[in-house]
Amino acid sequence: MYFCKNKNQMSNIAGNLQEILELIPDNVKLIAVSKLKPVEDIQQAYLAGQRCFGENKALEMKSKYETLPKDIEWHFIGHLQSNKIKYILPFVHLIHSVDSLKLLKEINRQAAKHNQIINCLLQFYIATEDTKFGFSLEEAVDMLEDNDFKKIKNIRLCGVMGMATYTNDKDLIRKEFQTLYSYFNHLKSTYFQHEALFTEVSMGMTDDFPLAMEEGSTMVRIGSAIFGQRNYNL
Repeated sequence: MYFCKNKNQMSNIAGNLQEILELIPDNVKLIAVSKLKPVEDIQQAYLAGQRCFGENKALEMKSKYETLPKDIEWHFIGHLQSNKIKYILPFVHLIHSVDSLKLLKEINRQAAKHNQIINCLLQFYIATEDTKFGFSLEEAVDMLEDNDFKKIKNIRLCGVMGMATYTNDKDLIRKEFQTLYSYFNHLKSTYFQHEALFTEVSMGMTDDFPLAMEEGSTMVRIGSAIFGQRNYNL
């Protein structure tokens, strides 16, 4: 693992953030994953200059949006339920986790009501764990060639997202990131060669983001190394 997630100094959010930023090149965007963290923690990161935050629950994200400064760029990174889309569409900057045509069509339907264009990434299943979501490459290709997809007008696909297996096996993690990057290249060259905004490869979290950057990540999603461990029992 790259960071000790049990260290007490994790309360120093501004200092943790600066340490992370020193490791990230200018061509990689840091998404500070603030899920389950209080508004006060996000404010500390905001005051330290961070503007991009990631959440995985629609209602929690909406509540934080309503409370915090409006120049924050909100990224939805969790499994998105169709009945929760309406809560985040007015302000979400990017939805990382589109994992089905059904979900994409529903985002499109609701965006069309308000004449919006919603930025999305296609989530791919690259891990060995059953708990992860996402397309296979074959499923994504089938979707992109589906007539229903071609009717979608209120979605802008900007790239791909994936989560590697939670393991200490760096070779496996690297292979999974290489797989995702190869999917991105295939889709870019085959379906999005004329789409200037299809540029994003969202991969890498606290434990594996250095490997992800080596393998072509353009966005890393880092939470516990900035904000400390979460209490999932709350």
